[in-house]
Amino acid sequence: MTEKSLAERIGPAPAPTLPTHPAIAGWRTATPDDIDAIHGVQAAADAVDHPTWITPREDIADAFDLSYIDHGRDTVIAVTPEGEAVAFSCAMLHPSREGTLTVTISGAVHPAWRRRGIGTAALRWSYVRAREQLAEAIADAPPGEWDLQIKVYAEESTPDVVTIAEPLGLRVERWFTTMVRDMSIAPPHPTIPDGVELIPYTADRALDVLAARNDAFRDHWGSLPTTEESWRKFVDGEFLRPDLSRLALDADGRVVGLCLASVNRSDWETLGASHAYIDLIGVVRDHRRRGLAPAVIAASLAAIAEEGLSKVVLDVDTENPSGAHALYERLGFVATERSLALVQRF
Repeated sequence: MTEKSLAERIGPAPAPTLPTHPAIAGWRTATPDDIDAIHGVQAAADAVDHPTWITPREDIADAFDLSYIDHGRDTVIAVTPEGEAVAFSCAMLHPSREGTLTVTISGAVHPAWRRRGIGTAALRWSYVRAREQLAEAIADAPPGEWDLQIKVYAEESTPDVVTIAEPLGLRVERWFTTMVRDMSIAPPHPTIPDGVELIPYTADRALDVLAARNDAFRDHWGSLPTTEESWRKFVDGEFLRPDLSRLALDADGRVVGLCLASVNRSDWETLGASHAYIDLIGVVRDHRRRGLAPAVIAASLAAIAEEGLSKVVLDVDTENPSGAHALYERLGFVATERSLALVQRF
């Protein structure tokens, strides 16, 4: 049997047609003027779906600055007769072209407007758009082996997302756990491997840390190379705390390990405690199994303890190949909430 072409694997991929719904006066694609409306929907949903943290407005605004997202084609908004936005959905094609083409669908429905079919209509629109994005991308893709996929992430507390996504062909493929550490328990003293220096993150090393991040995550499930454009949004943003973050340098000054932490004071009330969030922990592949991960984490925990914060939060893939889940437990983290990833592969 002849192997299917990339186009045949995706199948028909027409442009999406705006949904219709009796409770919605209109559906339209998004513009930068919709940032506050989208954030309003997201924040209301966050308060119900994962009440320990709220998506910052800055995250929504940053998404409108990224060159690889065209919200005029990629994001749809549902508006009531009163002009209130009550739902949105976005299909984002990752800019990486290293053997994988991935579209991630995200969105939310205001809790007061749920269980009316609005979320179903929005997600289905994004699913059609995602297939169109894959079809457009493969038209320009060089020959070779390509993994084509559509992803949707959801909280365990929102089973409706699974109910909507599975009939479209997506299947639950991965679970993630949020873990919290009580900082009233003294952090362990970092054991630094020979030939390694631990230092705080500094802006002049931004691209070196990006290179280390991309190497460290190359074999992690679902991970794609982070672009400089999106990396700058993160490291130059207002939430990253260089003083609480730590890097591991080898004898040549190369970044071989990292633990980057951020602080969003808006989340302190929702969690009920002052805390830092560890965004990234990674060790480059040729320096694994030397104790670098516990060293950089312990060094960051020491800085966070000195800052006087009450808790530290992170998220981990439950099947992480490096055994991260067990490592974090040994360092005092306790599992709390869970989330999942649904995937369709072509």
